[in-house]
Amino acid sequence: MHKVISGHWNYPTNMIFGPGTIAQLPELCARQKMLCPLLVTDAGLKDMAMIVAALGAVKDCGLFSDVKGNPVLENVDAGVRAFKDGQHDGVIAFGGGSALDVGKAIALMVGQSRPLWDFEDVGDNWTRVNVEGVAPVIAVPTTAGTGSEVGRASVITNDETHEKKIIFHPTMMPGLVISDPELTVGLPPHITAATGVDAFVHGFEALCAPGYHPMADGIALEAMWLIATALPRAYADGTDIEARADMLVAASMGATAFQKGLGGVHALAHSIGGLFDVHHGLANAVLLPYVMEANRDVIGEACERVARVLALTNPTYESLYAWVLSFRKALGIPHTLRELSLNDKKAKIVGEHAAHDPSAGGNPLPLGASDYEVIYRKALG
Repeated sequence: MHKVISGHWNYPTNMIFGPGTIAQLPELCARQKMLCPLLVTDAGLKDMAMIVAALGAVKDCGLFSDVKGNPVLENVDAGVRAFKDGQHDGVIAFGGGSALDVGKAIALMVGQSRPLWDFEDVGDNWTRVNVEGVAPVIAVPTTAGTGSEVGRASVITNDETHEKKIIFHPTMMPGLVISDPELTVGLPPHITAATGVDAFVHGFEALCAPGYHPMADGIALEAMWLIATALPRAYADGTDIEARADMLVAASMGATAFQKGLGGVHALAHSIGGLFDVHHGLANAVLLPYVMEANRDVIGEACERVARVLALTNPTYESLYAWVLSFRKALGIPHTLRELSLNDKKAKIVGEHAAHDPSAGGNPLPLGASDYEVIYRKALG
């Protein structure tokens, strides 16, 4: 018997979920009082049928697609210019994590007088935002990984320093999300795998992050279970709509859970992405077991909880670690960073950037630049 895979939720924001829900886009734009929105996507998606259909359905909708895989400041600045030149009144952020992040950053910046970096997630920088100037956002995810559709931040690379910066404000959470699993059916297997394991890492790092947040822990555990059961199916058969639906909601759950915190996997992945322009989800997928080993002494209890949820025999750190290796291999994830054409020439800089990344603060074990350098070198193989 097929399960129901549609719903209208208001957690953590207003979410319209289910196959075919993208057809509601024109009505939902009107409900958000977006009469002349700017659709933000990436160059790889802009000519695809889903984007063409959206542009045709929403009257007076503009298009901006100058978005890199690891977006940079110029992508945001160019989008702000397009928004103002077209006299747009809202943003439809449509695509994977990069398009969603840029769309949210554009919506933030159209009403600000300060530069983007003034809103980096450091201290109380977020209080500098002119809230009244933030444009409304409808998010439409087309991958099941980052969960940026339910996030209050955007990750943008400073291309002068090659560091990824997290731009944060509570109003960056999209006011409405259209989660249509049919939009993810066209994802090729290798992107399905990389983004899916990225979502698993979100749940795992959130669970391991220090602090008391049982709600985040519960969401993280359920997200990991969904991914463990649905990702192999979506990878093997991209048309399996139930598996695609489970992955889409699991990605949103992972991003909801990591409001508790992330950790060393993301600190290193952000560093590598900024320096080498590597796909974020793939970097996370490769790095996971190496950071698990570095944190081994302090994550035993969390790993046992995950192992029990996954119904592993003898639920221990060791059994979960072995499962992670097997899971990655079955999904075609490379085991080493060297297979991504990385080397040790900038190993010290990788460690320094990782240690200063905001995600490092959520790692269950305090790690310094030299520690991250060691992990990076081990992950090179």
